[in-house]
Amino acid sequence: MRVLVLWADERSPNLGVRVLARGSREVLRTVWPDAEFEFADFTSRPAQVPWGRVRSLVKEHVVGRLGMRAWLEGFDLVWDTRSGDSFSDIYGSHRHSVMSAVHEIAARTGRTVVMAPQTIGPFTSARGRLLGRRSLRRSALVFARDPVSAEHAAALGRPVDATTSDLAFAIPAPDVSERRGLVVNVSGLLWHDNPHVDAARYRDTVRALVAALLARSRPVTVLPHVLDSHDRDNDAPAIEALVREFGSDLRVAAPRDLDDARAVIAGCEALVGARMHACLNALSTGVPAIAMAYSRKFGPLFDELGWRHSISLAERDGDPVARILETLDDPSLGDQAREACMRGRASMAVIPRTLEALSIPR
Repeated sequence: MRVLVLWADERSPNLGVRVLARGSREVLRTVWPDAEFEFADFTSRPAQVPWGRVRSLVKEHVVGRLGMRAWLEGFDLVWDTRSGDSFSDIYGSHRHSVMSAVHEIAARTGRTVVMAPQTIGPFTSARGRLLGRRSLRRSALVFARDPVSAEHAAALGRPVDATTSDLAFAIPAPDVSERRGLVVNVSGLLWHDNPHVDAARYRDTVRALVAALLARSRPVTVLPHVLDSHDRDNDAPAIEALVREFGSDLRVAAPRDLDDARAVIAGCEALVGARMHACLNALSTGVPAIAMAYSRKFGPLFDELGWRHSISLAERDGDPVARILETLDDPSLGDQAREACMRGRASMAVIPRTLEALSIPR
């Protein structure tokens, strides 16, 4: 059994992308223990797939100069993660179009293509909806990671086969070697101008939060979840800016890889973060995570876990720092996080049950 996992990579500087890769491997091996895996993402592009542009993909599909068709035919299952939240056009039509084209070509080669648990939508344009509908209908199975995503799929004419939670809950809990206080994950995506939130307001909120925590004599560790790389939205420059401002009062965690980051998070009292998978790495280890949410992908997923501690960065009303501090003072927060963890892990059971009924041509 050979599995191609699309849009996830165990070596990506984005640890959320590594979560999807590791979670995919863990859950698929419960069905096919001897499965072989290959991962393909923008940071690990196979030479056979010219996916910089849709035109290049279509030309290769017709001409076959690079051997894309033969490469795809070498897999039994194509597991399409869409990076967890990119089955949408909110990140631009180009990204949505390229990902949809790879999905379509894989289906045309006769591969069994499955949409892994992910956010579905929103689609803000007629073309976005058309591509979304096409990918759903070309999929042998479709998993959503929240009920709102399931509703979006049904509205496009292809109900999902099952609703689960995020693949982070398929990853075993790490060993903890060091206990920490609070961990603050700072997002480089939001630190600079971006299409999601007011960057200046986000920076001010993070600075005010760190200052308030330190004023309470609470140890604060800042953690990147997108490691330093050539990508502009990596978290390292934002953390460096905070260290310049607060100096030695801040502790800095510099994880080497996903296992290291999960061990740091699992050993902390609570995490406040704007990277969704930083929050999910916390909840999947039973650690409270207060999400600074910047898109629709946060709320429905956390609500289904019974976790109601997200702060919307898009809302102007109220003081987000005061709300975070109030939540951190809740004595039941740890129990709530452990219950959310159990719900998330229990939701993973539906994936192998559904996959076992899948007929895969060999």
